[in-house]
Amino acid sequence: MLVSNNSIAEARRIKEQSGKDIWLFGGASLTDALMKAGLVDELWLSVHPILLGGGKLLFREQEMRTKLSLLASKTYESGLVSLRYSIHKEH
Repeated sequence: MLVSNNSIAEARRIKEQSGKDIWLFGGASLTDALMKAGLVDELWLSVHPILLGGGKLLFREQEMRTKLSLLASKTYESGLVSLRYSIHKEH
């Protein structure tokens, strides 16, 4: 399913349903909005072995720190490293 409008409300609606995980592909503004709304449980990051010298930010400046716990990591022959983190919810 592709969501292009009111992503926060749609993510809440989908998250309340039983079923599989929601997979998010989007920019820093969408990630920021979903994280601030407390709708992100895990972050899966891929680190590619190349320095671009510029580009879009992965995360924007945050109001507070977000603690992460490493759940899994995998290194590929290409040098790519895949990292999976759980997010500690602030109460």
